[in-house]
Amino acid sequence: MPGTTRERGSIVTDGDHRPDAATVFDAIGESYERAFAGSRAHRASLEWLLGQLKPGSRVLDVGSGTGRPTARMLADAGHHVLGVDVSPVMVDLAARQVPGAAFRCADIREMSLPDRSFDAVCVYFSLLQLSRAEQSVLVGRLARAVRPGGRLVLATVPLDVEDVEAVFMGQPVRVTSFGAEEFAATAVDAGLTVLRQERTVFTPAHPDAIPEPHLFLYCRRDEDPAG
Repeated sequence: MPGTTRERGSIVTDGDHRPDAATVFDAIGESYERAFAGSRAHRASLEWLLGQLKPGSRVLDVGSGTGRPTARMLADAGHHVLGVDVSPVMVDLAARQVPGAAFRCADIREMSLPDRSFDAVCVYFSLLQLSRAEQSVLVGRLARAVRPGGRLVLATVPLDVEDVEAVFMGQPVRVTSFGAEEFAATAVDAGLTVLRQERTVFTPAHPDAIPEPHLFLYCRRDEDPAG
């Protein structure tokens, strides 16, 4: 990327450019897993999802990272998991750590997502570097990719911010998000029923971390989503 270089696992920018998500998460690598391993809310949402799925379900994990805990828990339970991430480093880690799942290095916005092709979809904090319009469109596409009666877990940092500069685990990023009510409305507008909301505050295990508000939406697709 013009204006972006690496230096000992960190990213250095020239002030006029910010790295894309692939560059950021290539630099973070396995540190992400260590930082977020203590999230009880994340694991609780996965346990809920496991309780909803029939044996051998097809599950899409968007922004699959290192593969743990999401893909690992789902694959260990006997489900067919496809993890998608833009970071080649993350995809390589996930493939080695969770051989029972399949992983693809791709931009989910550019992937073909046939209607009703999955029984469930997980999206854990992987929307934050997309614009609001992109987030809304993607949630709609993911909703249509789930069969009627299927489940989705959507997690975000519910802040009313748009294209703001931030530092995440030592890396410069630009972040866009919805507030909690607006994010839930995005799911409803996509044709989903929000069955439950869980709000918590979590501090990642990283020297640069600060407490983060987290929102988990437990959703169901009923009929054909709009859009």
